[in-house]
Amino acid sequence: NTTSKFRASIAACLTILSYMATAVISASVAMHYVHSLWDKLPIIEATIGLLAVFMVLTIIGISESSRVAIAIFLTHLITLAILMVAGLVYVLVHGPGTLVGNFHAPVSGSMLTVLYFGFAAAMLGVSGFESSANFVEEQAEGVFPKTLRNMWIAVTIINPCIALLALSMIDLTHMQTPHVDEPDGELLAHMGDLAGCRWLSTLVVIDAALVLSGAVLTSYVGVNGLVRRLTLDRCLPQFLLKTNRRGTTHRILIGFFLLTISILLITKGELKALAGVYALSFLAVMGLFAVGNILLKVKRARLPRPTRARWPAVIVATGAVTAGLVGNAVMNPQYLRVFLQYFIPSMLVIAIMLGRIAILKGCLFIVRAITASLYEIMGGIAQSIRRRIEQINAQQVVFFTRGDNVANLNNAVLYVQRNETTNRVKVVTVVPDKKDVPDRLAEDLKFLNEAYPHIEIEFVEVEGKFGPKLIAELSEKWQIPANLMFMGSPGSHLGYDLAELGGVRLII
Repeated sequence: NTTSKFRASIAACLTILSYMATAVISASVAMHYVHSLWDKLPIIEATIGLLAVFMVLTIIGISESSRVAIAIFLTHLITLAILMVAGLVYVLVHGPGTLVGNFHAPVSGSMLTVLYFGFAAAMLGVSGFESSANFVEEQAEGVFPKTLRNMWIAVTIINPCIALLALSMIDLTHMQTPHVDEPDGELLAHMGDLAGCRWLSTLVVIDAALVLSGAVLTSYVGVNGLVRRLTLDRCLPQFLLKTNRRGTTHRILIGFFLLTISILLITKGELKALAGVYALSFLAVMGLFAVGNILLKVKRARLPRPTRARWPAVIVATGAVTAGLVGNAVMNPQYLRVFLQYFIPSMLVIAIMLGRIAILKGCLFIVRAITASLYEIMGGIAQSIRRRIEQINAQQVVFFTRGDNVANLNNAVLYVQRNETTNRVKVVTVVPDKKDVPDRLAEDLKFLNEAYPHIEIEFVEVEGKFGPKLIAELSEKWQIPANLMFMGSPGSHLGYDLAELGGVRLII
């Protein structure tokens, strides 16, 4: 709603990559934790199996349950609370010698450099904020700020405490021992062992497997909705919208499963590589959230919204996320290559979809050149391509106007010409009575029709009240999806949230 479709697609591709990395690293780490209890478990094969299980569950229509999520969340908090208490008792009994020794350990480079790269690496520990934003339109009013508040509280309390306890219990020189770095023992489970509680170590393993499995399900649900919307907006091939008898878009879910398997095999299940790819995609998504907020302030200042972030906060957040993104890229350039191996092809697919008219016209030019000598053979191909171009351009779009001046109407037509693959625009004004239609509106549209001979502008007067109900009726009557309907930026008089309009987009 604040930029072009192509630029918005960049954010979508980064989000898809973030979902991929989330699913793979969550499934892989979950199996690493289980491996610490059962060392005969083949980690990569088990990870593929876990991803396949959640693919099947999502295809048959099982999504996230709020009650199950709350139960897992409470179990997680209780487990971490017990672990922190046990760790504190351990530190009180054994003294702060390990912590003091760790803080006096030599470091490579200056303290400022160490703190910067530590900050960049720690960004992986605050993942989850992007998930709530992706589901914001499905949440009840007032829920989104609460999810952010709860995550901030959890991160602010749990992350520093766990980090300090780890530094107080484990010598830095032994951080790369099999107890910590290899699959037969994870850090938190190892801390439970050190505290003298084998049952606590087992509890941590079970808790980790539950929480991380929930993250895998979240990835499937999130990517399914995102790719479906991209396809509805004609950024991806339409065959992805095919549904099964349960009403789920199984082709999207199967494709996502295959992509997660490929990234798992490319990285050979190496947790550091997976974490590096995830950190880059996650931070890129968070950075684009900040950029989107800035664009919202600049281009949509009059748009009503319940909460407004202040400029200093947005600027600081943008700088911090950018610093973390650069730090991760500098620390792990090899992971950046893996990241680009997926990001570039996905952007290429979307670029082809958005530019397919130009590509098809280029193909038409080539075909025409060849038909000079092979007309009988190539003539049929040229006709087929021409019909395809006409079929794509035949999709009509709608622009709602309250009687805008000719300059605003001209901007609307220019936007459609530059961003939408169509040459048919239906300009609609909704009035209580047809006598309320502005006198100059028809004349202005007639002028624009002559100014843009390649675009067919149709003027429609609708009696009624503008709102979600009318939009749904017109969408069904004209067979035009709501996401191909546009309007100017409304003021406070609208009376509806933008999300209630079923996908209507702002272009002025």
